[in-house]
Order: sequence, then structure tokens, then C-alpha cells
Amino acid sequence: MRYLHAMIRIRDVDASLRFFCQGLGLIEKRRLENPQGKFTLIFLAAPATPDAEIELTHNWGSNEDYGSARNFGHLAFRVDDIYAVCARLQAMGVTINRPPRDGHMAFVRSPDLISIELLQAGDALPPTEPWLSMANTGVW
Repeated sequence: MRYLHAMIRIRDVDASLRFFCQGLGLIEKRRLENPQGKFTLIFLAAPATPDAEIELTHNWGSNEDYGSARNFGHLAFRVDDIYAVCARLQAMGVTINRPPRDGHMAFVRSPDLISIELLQAGDALPPTEPWLSMANTGVW
């Protein structure tokens, strides 16, 4: 058996790619446009784990309510510098729902409300501002 991917339905391709690629640093591996089925599949992966993919599914013209996405759980990524990733996402307008106060873990949400857990590679970074005193925001 071999793990292939996890699928997430998205509403806005550009917003999702900005979050996952520019914000988190994932790489688009391939894309499938299906005019007959009116959908696009976009496969992303982290550079260090190119075989573990996320499939973004965009259904053209759909008004389906995907809900709050809390039923999905979360995706987790190990990052080299949790403070730098959170700062980059925050500069892009992403809310840091659970700031990395401990220098080890943070949570954010994608444009489609998928919870994303960020974990510091190796030992936790020394606690520092502005993260140390930042309160939790919303749900993740």
C-alpha cells in the first residue's frame, strides 16, 4: 500500500494557490482541467516530501456550501522557521489563529477554512514577541 494524497475542495484557485504555494511554500506538481466534468484538480507537495500530495479540487461554478471545514481535521507541516512562516502568512493577510507562543506550534486556516498546523523542525525556537503575547483568534 502507498499513500497518495488528501483532497480539499476549494472555491478560489488563485487564493488557494497564493496561500499554499506563496504562503506555505508548497509546489504545484501537476494540474488536470476537465471541461466535461467542469472541475480542476491541482496537486501540490512540500519540497522535502514530493510524494505526499494535497489535491485541490475546484468545481467550476459550484455554489456548494463546504461548511466551516472543521469536519476535516487539519493538515500538518514541519517548517524550518515557524516565526518566519507565520510572519509571511500574516503579511499576506492570513490570521494566525493559534500563534507560535511556544516557538513550536501554530495553527492557521486556508482560504477555504482548512486548519493548517505548523510545527517547528527540531527544537522549539526561543519564545519571542510578537508571538509570545499574541492571543488565540477564532477556531482552528
